[in-house]
Amino acid sequence: MSILIYWGYSLAWKIIRLLPEKRAYDLADRFADYLYAKNGRGVTRLRSNYMQINKRIEPVELEFMTNQGVRSYLRYWCDTFRFPGWSRERILETTAVTNENFLRDPIAEKRGCIVALPHAGNWDHAGAYFCSSGIPLTTVAERLKPEKLFRKFLEYRTRMGMEVLSLDSRSMAVLSQRLRAGKLVALVADRDLSKSGIPVNFFDAKASMPAGPALLAISTGADLITAYVKYTKSGIHIKFEESIAVPTHGTTGEKAAAMTQVIADRFAKNIAADPVDWHMLQRIWIDGENKNE
Repeated sequence: MSILIYWGYSLAWKIIRLLPEKRAYDLADRFADYLYAKNGRGVTRLRSNYMQINKRIEPVELEFMTNQGVRSYLRYWCDTFRFPGWSRERILETTAVTNENFLRDPIAEKRGCIVALPHAGNWDHAGAYFCSSGIPLTTVAERLKPEKLFRKFLEYRTRMGMEVLSLDSRSMAVLSQRLRAGKLVALVADRDLSKSGIPVNFFDAKASMPAGPALLAISTGADLITAYVKYTKSGIHIKFEESIAVPTHGTTGEKAAAMTQVIADRFAKNIAADPVDWHMLQRIWIDGENKNE
């Protein structure tokens, strides 16, 4: 099965790039509609997550949102398969940014900067934008199966100019080194993949989010900012929000918990405003037991 998955992704990477652009994205929409109609595990989870965002949503509106959410998710994959053919000029021209100074100022002043963002829009496009504009970044990636597929994604992001670390016990030390050197670290931070996440209140329910962004800010002194990436007609829009201050009192754990709650609150505000671009097809809230599907 893992070999079939690898060859499926590999073929898509080759074929989707060869299609005319409009045809490729029309095909992505049609496949999204097929997956929505099939109503598999990921679509069911996406619908459930949207219900948590707005518990009073009407059934017809919920179904429309879910269908549009699956389309947005497939747009991300179509982008991924076509992205190697994009020029630096296109990457820059298709990216709009609000409050870019919140990222560029700490980098220019060699303080280091951590960007925490959720699985929304195309975060690879956002990373490529900063690499293309002279600010290379370091990030971490969940280890995928099969290993060949994981290596393919590492190569894909490395070609954009990113330094990609495997998510393991050594990654925090490397991230700390980069931040102390005044570099940029970007971390997708709306879903905890470890057993040591921080409990947060997220859309009036208990969730667990990674402690890494806050702990890195506390230990290195780097700025910790948040971002939300949403799709536009021709590309993406990145909205940055200001640095989260490290509390002056409390233990390291208490400080990290307070800062992570701020991250969760900002994510919730932006997701509520643009929910269909939030591609969360896995469990995020804790329903009786702390586990991720």
